[in-house]
This record gives sequence, C-alpha cells and structure tokens, in this order.
Amino acid sequence: MMILIGMLVVISCVIGAYVAHGGHIFVLWQPAEFIIIVGAAIGAFIIGNTKYVLSHLGSSLKMALKGKAFDKADYLELLTLQFALFKLIKTKGMLELETHIETPKESKIFSNYPHFMEHHEAITFFCDYLRMLTMGSENVHQMEELMTQEIDIHHHERGLISTALQNMADSMPALGIVAAVLGVIHTMGSINQPPEVLGKLIGAALVGTFLGILLSYGFIGPLSNIVKSLYESEAQYFNCMKAGILACMNGYAPAIAVEYARKSIESEYRPDFYELEKAIATDSV
Repeated sequence: MMILIGMLVVISCVIGAYVAHGGHIFVLWQPAEFIIIVGAAIGAFIIGNTKYVLSHLGSSLKMALKGKAFDKADYLELLTLQFALFKLIKTKGMLELETHIETPKESKIFSNYPHFMEHHEAITFFCDYLRMLTMGSENVHQMEELMTQEIDIHHHERGLISTALQNMADSMPALGIVAAVLGVIHTMGSINQPPEVLGKLIGAALVGTFLGILLSYGFIGPLSNIVKSLYESEAQYFNCMKAGILACMNGYAPAIAVEYARKSIESEYRPDFYELEKAIATDSV
C-alpha cells in the first residue's frame, strides 16, 4: 500500500507542479517515447538476467506491493511454533518429531500456524534441519555453519532480483536519451515544417529524456530498494529459525531456546518477553 502511495506522490508532485507552472499536460502524452524506453528496458532485462530472476520477478513485485515480508505477528507465530516443537522434543524425544516434519501439512502442530504454512521455503528450511536432528546430527558448530551457508545462498539468489531491477533503473536515463535522439532525428526530417510543428516535435523528443529519468529515479530505483529491503527481512526470518534450532541443540529448555530466537529478531518486529509468554500460554491451553 505504501508503495502505491509513494508512486501517487511522485506523479502528483511532478505533473502537478508542471501544470501549475503553466505547462501543457497533453505535451507529455507521448506513447511512442514510452514504448521505446520501457520496451527497450524490458528487452534488456530479459537479455541480461537468468531464468531464476525472470521467474521470481512477479513474486518479488507482489511482495513489494504488499509492503512487508514478515511482521511482528508472523514472528510471534514462528516463536510459538518453535516452542511447541522444542517442547515435544524435550518431553517425548526426537522420534516423536518425525511424523510432524515429514508431512507438515498434515501435522496437528503445524496446522495451528497458518501464516507460517504459507511460506514454503521457510517450511522446507525448518523441517530439513529438524530432520537432521532426528537423524542424529549433534555437532552444533557444523550445523550452524551449514545453516549460515544456506541462508547466505538464499540471500544471494534473492539479491540477484533487486540488483536486476537496479540495473534496469540505471539503464532508463540512457534509454531516455535514445528516445530523445530518435525524436531529434524525426524533427530533422521535418525541418521544412513551420515553427509550431517543429516545437511540438522537439518537445516530444525532450519528453523521452524526461520519462527515462523519472521512471529510473521515481519508480524503478525505489522499487529495487524496497525489494532488497524485504529480502533482507526474509533472511532475518530464517536467522530466527536458526537461532532457535541451535539453542535447542545446545540442550536449553524450550522457553530459553525460543528466547534465543526472539533476541535474533530486529527490534521493529520483535515481540517483547511478555507477549511471547502470553502467546505460549494461550497456545498450550
């Protein structure tokens, strides 16, 4: 929602100030210039990026429009889920965990946490490392290194998308110049026309430069930045799972293990101690 508000502010301020200064709004309506710039940018985006980036672009833009990856409620739910599973391990042993992590969608425990179950990659990450515990993995340092490596790889892959968007933003001013040059070429071909016609043609050419810069710095660049920020937030979500699992491996009680996980959360989204305590108590009823 905030991204749509931001876009509206950009358009309103730029176009509004232009009109208020006496500019003619219809001069800016140059579909050909827009097609040249945006079409060329999309083509270059396709040429310069892998299938992974292209296939995940839609979900990245959807997440950007949503405006957040995870909020406090998502983290509170994750911590409560961790507590339930760590408590199961502590009271009934590792073998009791197997039925839940092998088919999480059919698990009575996992089904109590619908928001977590919406994130397929988080489910896979969490269950994979819990499965390693049931298989007898006991070296905490090796487990930590492995989890860190996987999170880094995941973060790197996500970073390719924001980098691709930023490259697209960086190319748009130059593509705006391309559109402007084509407009000048068209104008030179009509040099025998009267001044009022030439003025319109020159104005149309200059709109290309204007559009390239506006699209770059007003829309695509900020969009790249929010995608990058949201994927960094996603990495923090995985780090929360990592902290809880490692604390569980170290033999801490479930309440202490989830406290380690809670402390790994950014302050903006971190539930306080009493919120977590209340959630755990409510969930245990």
